[in-house]
Amino acid sequence: MNLATALPLLLPRAIQWAEAQAQDALRIGRPLNSTEFDFARSVGVGHPEEIRIKTVEMLPAPSDPDLREAAIQAGLIGQGMIGLTLGYAVFICVGFESPRLLRHEFRHVYQYESAGSISAFLPVYLGQIVQVGYRNAPLEQDARAHE
Repeated sequence: MNLATALPLLLPRAIQWAEAQAQDALRIGRPLNSTEFDFARSVGVGHPEEIRIKTVEMLPAPSDPDLREAAIQAGLIGQGMIGLTLGYAVFICVGFESPRLLRHEFRHVYQYESAGSISAFLPVYLGQIVQVGYRNAPLEQDARAHE
């Protein structure tokens, strides 16, 4: 799959999937404790009280085969991936919760806040990943800088 060609076609479905996953996590995830709240504030999050953490065995993956293939190809899901942020919803794999990972994911929350919504953030974020790769995407570099 050519991600650059596929992205415009997949983006509406990716946003729909991300928003549904976020709604579920916001409904059943846990609020931050005081230490986590401080981590979120320290990386710029304006509304840490909105964040919910959902601990999972595996990060959620789209059931749509094209979305799933694109996410794997882009390095967004798959082996070695232990955290995912969708708006105020933070998914962390069991056994991998750490201050470093939380600060990284909370910086993504800040980025979503800055963009204004999942639907505003994802085109920019995914576009960066398609253009320069996951590791070199400026929003990923920014999150790593705040770990």
